Amino acid sequence: MLEAAAIQRWCREALDALGRAREEIDALNVYPVPDGDTGTNLFLTMESAVEEMEARPDDGDLPRTLRALAHGALLGARGNSGVILSELARGAVEALVSGPHEDAEALRHALHAAAEAAYGAVARPVEGTILTVARAAADAAAVAEGDAAAVLRAASRAAHEALDSGPQLLEPLRRAGVVDAGGRGLTILLDELMWSVAGERPVGEGVRHPAGHVRPAPASDGRRDPEAPAFEVMYLLEAGDAAVRALRAELAELGDSLLVVGGDGLWNVHVHVDDAGAAVEAGVRAGRPYRIRVTHFGEQVDRQRAGRGDVGRAVIALLPGPGLGELARGSGAQVVAVTPGRRPSTRDVVDAVQQAHAAEVVVLPDDGDSLPVAEAAAEYARLGGVRVAVIPTRASVQVLAALAVHDPGRRFEDDVVAMTAAARATRTGSVTRAVREALTSAGVCYPGDVLGLADGEVVVIGHDVGAVAGEVLRLLLATGGELVTIVLGESAEDLERPLVAAVRQGHPGVELQVHHGGQVLYPVLVGVE
Repeated sequence: MLEAAAIQRWCREALDALGRAREEIDALNVYPVPDGDTGTNLFLTMESAVEEMEARPDDGDLPRTLRALAHGALLGARGNSGVILSELARGAVEALVSGPHEDAEALRHALHAAAEAAYGAVARPVEGTILTVARAAADAAAVAEGDAAAVLRAASRAAHEALDSGPQLLEPLRRAGVVDAGGRGLTILLDELMWSVAGERPVGEGVRHPAGHVRPAPASDGRRDPEAPAFEVMYLLEAGDAAVRALRAELAELGDSLLVVGGDGLWNVHVHVDDAGAAVEAGVRAGRPYRIRVTHFGEQVDRQRAGRGDVGRAVIALLPGPGLGELARGSGAQVVAVTPGRRPSTRDVVDAVQQAHAAEVVVLPDDGDSLPVAEAAAEYARLGGVRVAVIPTRASVQVLAALAVHDPGRRFEDDVVAMTAAARATRTGSVTRAVREALTSAGVCYPGDVLGLADGEVVVIGHDVGAVAGEVLRLLLATGGELVTIVLGESAEDLERPLVAAVRQGHPGVELQVHHGGQVLYPVLVGVE
């Protein structure tokens, strides 16, 4: 069903899917500039859309949800692919808000409007790219018979087939042996839309192009065409329609990869030029440009290879609770706070990396959901020449274990290896409360039940936090351990004595550490090394 909840679910799941596929999509990026950031740009654009949507009241109002999505994508669009994605979103949203109400027909209308808007926004459309994928999906949806699931099924299949055909239409793709990076991202979004709206995954894995999972061939070594423009210029622009028409004509004379998207007085401008100043001045004549970003492609590559000249090493830890934050700071880390109901954004992590002013940075996410955010932020920071490693810590106790062995005097690679090994050697446990009925590996739970997890799986369901925490400790120590770390949440300080007694009684030789973390959602966190 096309309703606000389904769109919100799609946005979140699509963001997660783009996060998982980010490195794959970056590796496919050979056109228009082989700068390896398409997956990152798509993720950042979608993340901005999700943030804008979640900042609005969750009142079930579909038009308001859709408009927030489109506005967020416009404000946060990054790179050529991100700007096109924002225009696809704008076209689809306008069609859904003002078009047919029946789901199948609304989807046909939205996919057609999205493709038309994207083609209209590109000064010189090129086939074999995300545009071809969008048009193929729209054409297939237009002739598909049946309900919304049938429409999305046809659109998804056609999108994958168009992605496959890309190398036949665009020579840089054929030479590199890859499909278009932006097109690959769009197929992921369509697949997730089918799941969120129709409850189906794509039928037949055969439609997936194998090149979507390979690295570019050696012919694509990141070298740019020496005749290509030197700069990428992007800015948001407040201007009227007439001024924007004149701006498009002026920028078309200055460079290529020109995109001007938006409407109602707010536009996102993207162009590749040799004279970055002239592109910005054109925006000043048209209206009020802001959030101006200028990237020199050659310097970008040089920074990636040589670093920016910053010194030292920093560790960025994503952690909930003031106590956990203090522990991390005591180990020399900078902390990005994780608050209930809001995971850190890529911008939060990028800001922390930039504020560190370090040539080398290690990022420690707090859970699996924050891992794609940390990886996207790392990729963005690498474009600026910072050397960044993300250690896949999936629990606060693993973050603490990694920090315990951190040694800034070691070589960067050796330090990352040691921290990764310490995190992996830490078995994790936690206690929380169920918020809805669900079938778990330990049986059915109901709202309010106390859940005990070991290494991410529910192993105990009970009603008493202390009893469940004790059982989690027993299960984790059943296979041995030398060091036990217990982190108590803001409402569980009184559990310290009984939990310590349980460990001392059952495992007297184990070293034990207890911290007051102050985290909200997990009264007890446990680590066993």
